[in-house]
Amino acid sequence: MSYLSLNPATNQLIQTYASWDAGRLESALKKSQTAQQTWAKTPLVRRAEVLRNVAIHLHTQRDRYATLITLEMGKPLREARAEVEKCAGVCDYYAQHGEDFLRAEPVESDAGKSYVEYYPLGVVLAVMPWNFPFWQVFRAAAPALTAGNALVLKHAANVPQCALALEAIFRDSGFPEGLFTTLMIDAGQVADVIASPHVHAVTLTGSEATGRKVAACAGQHLKKCVLELGGSDPFIVLHDADLELATEMAVASRFLNCGQSCIAAKRFIVVPQIADEFLRKIKNKIESLKLGDPLNDATQIGPMARLDLRDSLHEQVTDAIAEGAVAVTGCKPVEREGFFYQPSILDRVTAKSRAYHEELFGPVAIVIRAASEQDALRIANETRFGLGSSIWSKDVTRAEQMAAQIQAGCTFINGMVKSDPRLPFGGVKVSGFGRELSKLGIHEFVNAKTVWIR
Repeated sequence: MSYLSLNPATNQLIQTYASWDAGRLESALKKSQTAQQTWAKTPLVRRAEVLRNVAIHLHTQRDRYATLITLEMGKPLREARAEVEKCAGVCDYYAQHGEDFLRAEPVESDAGKSYVEYYPLGVVLAVMPWNFPFWQVFRAAAPALTAGNALVLKHAANVPQCALALEAIFRDSGFPEGLFTTLMIDAGQVADVIASPHVHAVTLTGSEATGRKVAACAGQHLKKCVLELGGSDPFIVLHDADLELATEMAVASRFLNCGQSCIAAKRFIVVPQIADEFLRKIKNKIESLKLGDPLNDATQIGPMARLDLRDSLHEQVTDAIAEGAVAVTGCKPVEREGFFYQPSILDRVTAKSRAYHEELFGPVAIVIRAASEQDALRIANETRFGLGSSIWSKDVTRAEQMAAQIQAGCTFINGMVKSDPRLPFGGVKVSGFGRELSKLGIHEFVNAKTVWIR
């Protein structure tokens, strides 16, 4: 199979890359393990210094990488710039805090002395998606590399230029050759990489179906696995919410990256007292969004990343309408070059429709009308997913009580769900397991070794 780099705004081919054969893959994995063994002995202060070099490189080359992201997956240029800056931020965070997170922790026991020491696991395979082609990788790489691991990347097939650029960034910033390697392989070769004796753990951000396959393979070979899968985040709006703030954040959360985000607000669950006003406000805001060329700084909605994704989204929309949902605005593809879909709202979505139960990965907001606050909580949990969630109310105490009952990896009160290096990130149910970022994230790929001395 070849990697095809297509511009989603024009459907024009940018470049083609050939996949590696088994021999080249084996050579790369051996080289990565050798680099890791040297890197593990490198003092943490030096690891931090090199990671800061990466952050500096990203800052100085921000516009170059942002343009690459936009051309290859369609994200509006201003959002791509923000993504690159966020990658620099996570590098700075672990450069600053990595030594504290990895410091040996004394533990009182029946020993004369006992403590927990943190050692790297080895080579970590990262299987990463196209929607945030830099950030998803850096979110895994910064803590893993700080801990002394190596990382081999199997990136999404539609972002090969980003994948190769990432390898060059780490190499040019001073990381040892082979410590971060982009594997130009087919999806069918991932199982071989997990099985390889040169690889010791795997982290995946992707779909539930892919997560099941990777987890099964990692389990077969008894290798550590972290999964960050899909989400269908509830956005619960109570009767006393600040509707101007809630609707502003609703639109920002749903339509960032053309709605192609696992932690986007996907189900707007509203109580009767404010349902109509909420709908009116988001309709006005959504219809004012500027759709167009993602390289134009004024553009807020670019194309979807692939044609098949747009077609799948439209099938979900038409199914919801057939099952009684109301098409308030949009709800169809844009008749123009590229993979554009109109910013859309489906109101009165019912449990009979696919949209109620499935993740909608595109610029479509679905509104579900709850009978009461308790009913809103029921609807929020009536999903297979459990990644993020948010509650909007001026009564923070009550919102916190509701938050404790939501089955999700995070709940934001009066704020848009986002990933933050200072906070653990991950989900429950079919949204995966394990955590990225924060101290918990760096500890996912270490050997927490007990030392006991009489």
